[in-house]
Amino acid sequence: MPRALITGGSAGLGRALAAGLAARDWDVVITGRDEARLSAAAHSLGDRVTAMAGDVTDAWHRAALAEACSDGIDLLVNNASTLGVSPLRPVLDLDDQVLRDVWETNVVAPTALIRSLRPSLNAGAAVINITSDAAAEHYETWGAYAASKVALEHLTLTLAAEDPDVRWWTVDPGDMRTQMHQDAFPGEDISDRPLPESVVPAFLALVDDRPPSGRYRASELVPANAGA
Repeated sequence: MPRALITGGSAGLGRALAAGLAARDWDVVITGRDEARLSAAAHSLGDRVTAMAGDVTDAWHRAALAEACSDGIDLLVNNASTLGVSPLRPVLDLDDQVLRDVWETNVVAPTALIRSLRPSLNAGAAVINITSDAAAEHYETWGAYAASKVALEHLTLTLAAEDPDVRWWTVDPGDMRTQMHQDAFPGEDISDRPLPESVVPAFLALVDDRPPSGRYRASELVPANAGA
């Protein structure tokens, strides 16, 4: 069966994608820092989902993930990321360590994980790096996160030029009702945002249709039979 690895898989978009793929008989490995929450997510999603707790910024954990997937993988979803600090702050109010942490989690870790997994990517494999509209716009206080997503997008499309045997996609899922979004707007009611499950059909359509490497928005990827 096809196999996927999803980082940040214990909740939000990562968990929703794992559920969507498992329902299609994919074997899915999910990873995340909170071992209890990750294990609970895997248990709730059924036998096709395996939990491997750890921090993707940890080289040892990345090596363990690569070893677990050494017999082949068809899809990598780099979903784990951080805002750096909550409430969000203007760029000049951010200290060096916040910037380093954001860069390490959102840029260095996914790139390093790709490097570790590249020998195990099966023919026709794909990599999805999750991005944001903040990478294309300039929102006050979003500078650190936005800049990291710009860098991730650039690296992804450079990989597409360097390694055309793999599909390299960055996907902006849009605003969602997730913990990260709540952290970006502490104390605000975000119940009007759609649940992560609502964008899963768009990601499944991407995997099915296999468009060229590039940047996509989930709203542009809705399958043709959606709502039928």
